[in-house]
Amino acid sequence: MLALSRRDRAAGRDCERHLAQDGPDRMLDEPGLFEALLALRSLAVPSPPLFAYVAVRHALQASGVDDRDLADYLAALLLEFGDHDRHERIGAHDDETYRYLVDIVSDIAEGDAAGERAFQLRVHLGNYSLWLAGLFPDRIAARRVRVGGPDLPYYDELGRHGFRLASQHCLAERYGVADLYRAVAERFPTLRMAFNRLSDCVFFPSVFTPDKLLRNM
Repeated sequence: MLALSRRDRAAGRDCERHLAQDGPDRMLDEPGLFEALLALRSLAVPSPPLFAYVAVRHALQASGVDDRDLADYLAALLLEFGDHDRHERIGAHDDETYRYLVDIVSDIAEGDAAGERAFQLRVHLGNYSLWLAGLFPDRIAARRVRVGGPDLPYYDELGRHGFRLASQHCLAERYGVADLYRAVAERFPTLRMAFNRLSDCVFFPSVFTPDKLLRNM
């Protein structure tokens, strides 16, 4: 409310009325809220979960994806994977780390298809692909030039594959995420590009590369 009202009392009262009548969703979807949070200079800073949700929600809406559950999931992914080396592990307390997607693919192919770990590997393949290709596209482009690494469509394909396999696993239905993972698999390139724009705007606004210029044309 502070960000949207910009210290205007009448606008603040309007925000309070909308919140009471419609709940938080309308306010969180308000055009300009993301930019207002970025520009906010106050001790009343937004919490990381609030900022992540608004950032992801608005990035998805700008890409034509209007799905609050999906925004909630991807905002949680953003926060979770940003915690130290969590992005390299299928679980917060798992001992094994994965630096390369091909190693996850190998373990999926060689391991038992049933059970919790098999499900986590499939989910992690999707999550990690989106994390890498979505937030660090310039790193991927630099590796492609320097050592012949894979391009973004490679990550799109593996990400879609991981989420598709996860949606088909028996635990996906039990945990209520089968439809969510199917949606991510179907829209993966769109979601990755939404994350690209979010990364360019928020995380690396001062980085300028030929690939970034092409992405934002």
